[in-house]
Amino acid sequence: MITYAQIKGNRRKFLALTGLTPKEFRALLSAFAQAYEQIYPTTRTLSGAPRQRQTGGGRKSVLDSPEQKLFALVYVKTYPLQVLLGEAFGLSQSQTNYWLHRVLPVLVQALDALGVLPERDPRHFARHERQQGEPLDLTIDGTERRRQRPQNKEKQASHYSGKKTHTDKNVVIVNTKSKRVGYLSGTYAGKTHDKKIADTEPIAYPRQVRLRQDTGFQGYAPHVAEICQPKKSRPRAS
Repeated sequence: MITYAQIKGNRRKFLALTGLTPKEFRALLSAFAQAYEQIYPTTRTLSGAPRQRQTGGGRKSVLDSPEQKLFALVYVKTYPLQVLLGEAFGLSQSQTNYWLHRVLPVLVQALDALGVLPERDPRHFARHERQQGEPLDLTIDGTERRRQRPQNKEKQASHYSGKKTHTDKNVVIVNTKSKRVGYLSGTYAGKTHDKKIADTEPIAYPRQVRLRQDTGFQGYAPHVAEICQPKKSRPRAS
């Protein structure tokens, strides 16, 4: 079973499993513990009734500490099957499902409290970025993640990425200097072109932005101060 005590000293493994360095994890841990106490106060039961007996009674949970409850990071980072995640953390598949539904909303609240949650409403992105106080140098790109192959043939075709796999796709906008993800688009089928997603999402940019984009966004020209894009190389004459 994977435990925080086992991997906290191994930076490479910690980063591979959670997507965070141990230092970043500790910063998140404090906010997560506070958010967990707000949502699930120790003075009340799960139904919200006042607790009649002291906490800690009964069988000890496998996820008895905030560090272990953040196993949800492994799910978010690697997106394994729940049965596989359960094997790694000493849980049954049903227990894994229960705990993910319990702690993922807490994780979202903790990230929001730290101010690192990306904007999801494209109309509010300009305001969101101006509030960060960082240089307005942004990079837009598409990102894909593998998904189970759909049974429906039409869905199979739309999610086939052309890389011998089926995927879902999002467009993200990252601050080039700080690497902070400022915007995360809705989820689209893997076959959808990056520029089409950007055109579909009515993203409002601050006017002073320098926007960096690759050739997958050829023709995408929002109203910003500057667009930096490499030119497509011409095919060689045969």
